[in-house]
Amino acid sequence: MATKIDVVEMDRCGHSVACEDAAVIDHVAIQCADVPASAAFYDAVLAPLGGGRVMEYGGVVGFGAGGKPEFWIGPRATGEGFRECHFAFTSPDRAAVVAFFDAAVGAGAEVLHAPRLWTEYHPNYFGAFVRDPGGNNVEAVCHSPE
Repeated sequence: MATKIDVVEMDRCGHSVACEDAAVIDHVAIQCADVPASAAFYDAVLAPLGGGRVMEYGGVVGFGAGGKPEFWIGPRATGEGFRECHFAFTSPDRAAVVAFFDAAVGAGAEVLHAPRLWTEYHPNYFGAFVRDPGGNNVEAVCHSPE
């Protein structure tokens, strides 16, 4: 994915965004205290969203769709202590948000917020929030109307 942003259009929320071909983030990685537990969690919760494990090497696991790893987990290697991260995975529809949530609960995740409309963000923002095995705030979100 390109990091150059030179064509701007408006998204469904009225925010300026780059065209489909451009992206700001190519991939992201987090460090985990227990990689196998976190990998099992992400295997379960990303499947309903159309994602999954696409690569593994050297103790790290890459998740994504279409063969491209965009979300990586690996062992804790730097820093002391823990700082919570928040990340949201795109959902194709509201049913997939609910399936993500059900898979997370089934995997033992702490519920932060059950699936619902978050109209304070915008009228069609439908999301669910859970805590992963490492303590991060993980969300699945759909921006489309039902």
